[in-house]
Amino acid sequence: MSRIFVTGGTGFLGRHLIDQLLQGDHEVVALIRRDPSPSLPDGVTLRRGDVTDEASIADAAAGCERAYHCAGLVSRDEADAEAMYRVHVDGTKVTLDALKKAGVKRVVVASTSGTVAISEDPDEIRDEEGEAPLGILSRWPYYRSKLFAEQVALERNDEGFEVIAVLPSLLLGPGDIHGSSTDDVRKFIERKIPFSPAGGIAFVDARDAARALILAMEKGEPGRRYLVNAANMPLRVFFGRLERITGVKAPPMSMPRTPPRLAGIGAELIGKLAERLNMPSPLDRISAEMAQYYWYCDASRAEQELGWEPRDPGETLLDTVDDLRARGVVWPALG
Repeated sequence: MSRIFVTGGTGFLGRHLIDQLLQGDHEVVALIRRDPSPSLPDGVTLRRGDVTDEASIADAAAGCERAYHCAGLVSRDEADAEAMYRVHVDGTKVTLDALKKAGVKRVVVASTSGTVAISEDPDEIRDEEGEAPLGILSRWPYYRSKLFAEQVALERNDEGFEVIAVLPSLLLGPGDIHGSSTDDVRKFIERKIPFSPAGGIAFVDARDAARALILAMEKGEPGRRYLVNAANMPLRVFFGRLERITGVKAPPMSMPRTPPRLAGIGAELIGKLAERLNMPSPLDRISAEMAQYYWYCDASRAEQELGWEPRDPGETLLDTVDDLRARGVVWPALG
């Protein structure tokens, strides 16, 4: 039985990762910031600490030769920019340096497909060799900080301290208790999406993304990035599939593609009007901009080098909806 260290174990991806590690008879040590989360299963060794506190990480990771760094803060709120930089960039630097000092030999870092797979071209499907779209990412604090975190992680790859990055697309599936990834599905079911934007979505089941992390640890080439994705589709098609699963009508109107910055300005103006009317804003600037892009990516490298395979995307969508309803996040199906 090997002893494995995990950060971000209470998150959507981290929880599925821990479940699968325990099923593989590994001893799991999870770094937690607060009191033990009810979402973590029995059998996990909990160690209190923070990804920006080198001493707590080194102490918690003692005796581990392998580690998964999944800690993160997901937000589209620009007010969280500083916190996301601290957690993602500073936290990755501190965590990996502490792990190296603690004797860890191999680390898999969870990044995001959004550090490379964003395009204005609906026919472009990006892979790991593409350049980071810096002009786009610079406007979005979450993806900007994730790109920098990925870079500082891979810079630390060295002989005796191997670092591999796994880049999942949007995580869907059951178990998103924080609502960080499945919130757009919730909004669809609650009829809070008034129209279909022109962009395209890529998504993968969180359970399959967790499996990709484990395969990357077993087979991944040090210093390499692996995109993991199950489906690329226009948002109108995505909403159409959700309509068939949920019985909720997809937005009747599809908007033509709008220059992203203009879409963002429009969202800000609508937000200000909603604020004056004491109403919640239907869309923020960043979400409005993001919905004009195509997030399509190619997972061939993970499939060929790691032997990774995603499940059918329809199963993922069905399980996402069933889970949201079972937990009372959205109203259950009637009839």
